[in-house]
Amino acid sequence: MNTEVNIGLLSVFIFLGVFLGLLLSFFFIFKPSANVQANRYQGLMLLALSLCIFEQFLNITGYIVRLLPITNTTEPLNLVIGPLLYLFIRRSIEPSDKKGEWKHFVLFFFYLVYICFDIVQTNEFKYNSFVNSYHPDWPLLDVKPIISNDPLNIKRYLNVVTAGQILFYVLLSFSALRRKSAQEDKSILRTDDEMLRSLRNMVFHVAAIMTIFIIVKIKFQADLGDYFIGLYVAVFTLLTTLRVMNDSTYFDRTRSFMDLSMEKYRKSSLNEQVKQRILNSILNEFEKQEYFSDNLASLSDLARRTGESPHHVSQVINEKLEKNFFELLASYRIEKAKKLLLEDKKGRLTIEEISEMVGYNSKTAFNNSFKKLTGKTPSEFRKSVTS
Repeated sequence: MNTEVNIGLLSVFIFLGVFLGLLLSFFFIFKPSANVQANRYQGLMLLALSLCIFEQFLNITGYIVRLLPITNTTEPLNLVIGPLLYLFIRRSIEPSDKKGEWKHFVLFFFYLVYICFDIVQTNEFKYNSFVNSYHPDWPLLDVKPIISNDPLNIKRYLNVVTAGQILFYVLLSFSALRRKSAQEDKSILRTDDEMLRSLRNMVFHVAAIMTIFIIVKIKFQADLGDYFIGLYVAVFTLLTTLRVMNDSTYFDRTRSFMDLSMEKYRKSSLNEQVKQRILNSILNEFEKQEYFSDNLASLSDLARRTGESPHHVSQVINEKLEKNFFELLASYRIEKAKKLLLEDKKGRLTIEEISEMVGYNSKTAFNNSFKKLTGKTPSEFRKSVTS
């Protein structure tokens, strides 16, 4: 066996990314937060990525030869990244939505059992597997498997299945975000909701990782280009660590670790007195000026009206009112709509007219928000108060 070890700058950076990824995943999984289950799914996704990249590091440097029993043991984790992404997105949008989560891991559990055919092989056989993947020019050992390590002959399809599955969940996640944004009468591509923007960026970056994965598998022999993915993820673990160091409330909000924007994660300079002043300005706009009735209402425009930065306005809404901007907007709009429906006993106003009066651009978005907050459609609510 060739036990040569090669450590370069790239492998050191990848190892740093792995270390920080494992550390961050611990906090995402175990630290209490406003949406702990969503963060747990994100933490598990980061843990899976970190472990996969750690095995990459071992293979790239040659350290794997000293740890041959764990060769290929992270392969099943490729099949949890897509499901964990989607469940993180879904739980971030609807924290109480628990339906059918287990079914997303069927492929993972199947392959977890299937990998046992690899685990029982001799170290010499595993060494040949390493050589085939990372050093195809090296001589192989004369060794045969104890039993077939691929009795169903499905390993050759693993890369295709992995790429297809993750891209499927990327589309599913983006569709969920698009529906959520449509409920708030906004485009997911132009939303100024910090949470939705962060989640959207995460979906885009996972799609980018899959694009790199596909290109690497087409352009490079065996697994020789896998370190590109390791570098990509390492960049995000480093940036997220910097954000955590500069923002003591980072884990209190639902945020993606895959987001390049540093501005909104900077350390807040607000003390309680300033927060209360900003809160009073926000409440004045909503309660006295009825800002919510403006169909062009946005976080940036509210910030302009209050004379504060969008970041500070968003922070105060999150911390003091325990909502994001669009949740706050919807709550005021629906309360106003309920008041109008109660006052309009004779039904002179149509649902569309009430929708426009409270700031919605479409009846569908109004109906969705009304039912979410009251459990009834506007028409059902009208019947219940007039009957």
